Amino acid sequence: MGSQVDVYITLVAMSGVLNLFLGIYAFIHRKDIPNARTFLIYIIALSLYIFGFAFELASDSLAEIKRWIVVEYMGMPFAAVFGLLLIFHYLGKRVPRFAVAAMFVIPVITLLMVATNDAHHLFYKSIYLRTSSPSPLVDISIGEWYIVHGAYTFACLLAGAVMLIRRWPQSRGTFRPQHVTLTFSQIIPMVSSFLYLMGATPQGIDPVPIVLSITSCMYFWAIASSRMLTIVPIAKEIIFESMREGVIVLDSARRIVDYNPALAVLMPEAGNWMVGRKLPEAWLKLTGTSFPAGETIDGLEEELEWTTGGRKLTSLIRTSQVLGKGGETLGTLLLLIDVTEQRRLQDQLRQLAYTDVLTGIANRAQFFHLGKLMLKEAAASRSFCSFLLFDLDFFKRINDTYGHDVGDQALVHVAKVCKRSLPPRAVFARYGGEEFVIGLPGASMKEAGEVAERLRLALSGEPLRMQSDLLQITASFGVAEYAGGSGTLESLLRVADAALYEAKRNGRDAVMLAAATAESAE
Repeated sequence: MGSQVDVYITLVAMSGVLNLFLGIYAFIHRKDIPNARTFLIYIIALSLYIFGFAFELASDSLAEIKRWIVVEYMGMPFAAVFGLLLIFHYLGKRVPRFAVAAMFVIPVITLLMVATNDAHHLFYKSIYLRTSSPSPLVDISIGEWYIVHGAYTFACLLAGAVMLIRRWPQSRGTFRPQHVTLTFSQIIPMVSSFLYLMGATPQGIDPVPIVLSITSCMYFWAIASSRMLTIVPIAKEIIFESMREGVIVLDSARRIVDYNPALAVLMPEAGNWMVGRKLPEAWLKLTGTSFPAGETIDGLEEELEWTTGGRKLTSLIRTSQVLGKGGETLGTLLLLIDVTEQRRLQDQLRQLAYTDVLTGIANRAQFFHLGKLMLKEAAASRSFCSFLLFDLDFFKRINDTYGHDVGDQALVHVAKVCKRSLPPRAVFARYGGEEFVIGLPGASMKEAGEVAERLRLALSGEPLRMQSDLLQITASFGVAEYAGGSGTLESLLRVADAALYEAKRNGRDAVMLAAATAESAE
């Protein structure tokens, strides 16, 4: 019998050590654990109960046993309440402060009853050493308050287990390791206590301190499976699951703790592999791009683009802090709103506003915007800047002879031919009708004239191919130069326009460099 008790003491002590390790881990990572204070006190209460029981078994006298029983009850009745509070918090159920205080009334009375039992015998009617045992084990005769305490503790464990079991169908895979751990942390001690009270345990010894080592191992398993100790889901599951926007939930250490199904629409690679990883690491794998923000992502609102499945996606990324009841930061919600279609429509509207619909090059409004910027840069850097105006020769004859459809084809053809021969920085736009305009930053009059001549030759050398004919297209060019001074874009274009009409008067299909400056044309 003595050796059996020694083995039992060893097992109980091992259970206590596991609880201590769990408590040390929780303390070290308390900043990353929601509701860490409640969890730590829960572990301390369990440890007091377990080690108190181990020292009770190792005691040599009844007086010493009674002292360690008091230590046990400094932990055991309180652990049941703290465990229930963890479950309330896990399920998102708010418990008013007065209700929390009321939950500890019976445990406090129980501790006082145990500590003063010799004066009233309301907890134990009697407690005595077993005469048949060589080891100093005790038997008890329970009193009235023992029944109250036992019923209350059993009710706390049962209430927690029932709530968790009812919530199981709604639990996401991400949180199921925690859900299982919390559920069994209620069921295992409850069943063990029942067997003890029924006298079904070996040598009539309380098995609860030993089986608590199982719940400790399960907590370690929950830590390993989710790579963190997240006792509380930050988001409400029902709302979370039904949201149309993709959501990533981060803890206070910027690690991913959950995501909703809508995220998989935006990021097909999303999965449970993300849980426990830092956001930048997971983001790189999900999108192939780096997350734009650093460690401080609070208040982020930015549009990001990535390609998935050959489709380019644009999302508006917003972040929002998740605060606890006391104002402490529990984590961050990363909201991803799909604005791909909205961005496409905005791009189309922008293109319609600044692009000529027929030819696909810039329109008159866009040219004036870019042309004025070009003049400002030239004035600031004291460099050259030139402009070309050209229109198609005998364009009215094309429309009258072949119809406006062919006329439109001719305009598109001219735009394509010219774009192939223009410098990269050139601004090319349709000025109106059959007239086109080109801005050449950094180009002198001579250089602009060379560009115009190259375009003239390209157009005359590449006729428009129709079904049964080739349509020869030529153009006349006027070139004006800005070389500093107070000239405006409008005055330069008037100078270029005058040169253009001079080219037409001289027989068309020609390039004419303006003799006048912008200042003289104003």
